[in-house]
Amino acid sequence: MFDSVTFVALNSALDGLALRQRVIANNVANVNTPNYLAGRVQFEDALASAVSRGTGAASATQARSLEPTRLDGNNVNLDAETLLNVDTNLRYQLATQAVDGSFSSLRIAMRTS
Repeated sequence: MFDSVTFVALNSALDGLALRQRVIANNVANVNTPNYLAGRVQFEDALASAVSRGTGAASATQARSLEPTRLDGNNVNLDAETLLNVDTNLRYQLATQAVDGSFSSLRIAMRTS
């Protein structure tokens, strides 16, 4: 069960989403820091590729945003970060519910055995 593609993929997704949440928090904390470039986290394409290969194990990558900067050299857009944070939190909740569902099935199976 713990090495199934689904379980490994869900854990990879949770890791990627957790990293994205940390990067968003760092971006928001530096919204007024001159020359600060926002961070971005990507893992969805790598995760889809890993699932299609049958492994489910994928790592998130972090890079600096190439979006245009303000006059102070900072490119953090607070509105965009807020929306991305909401989206990331919803995805995280969905993934944790899926993991919980897997454990619920395991608990039921253990009780009936």
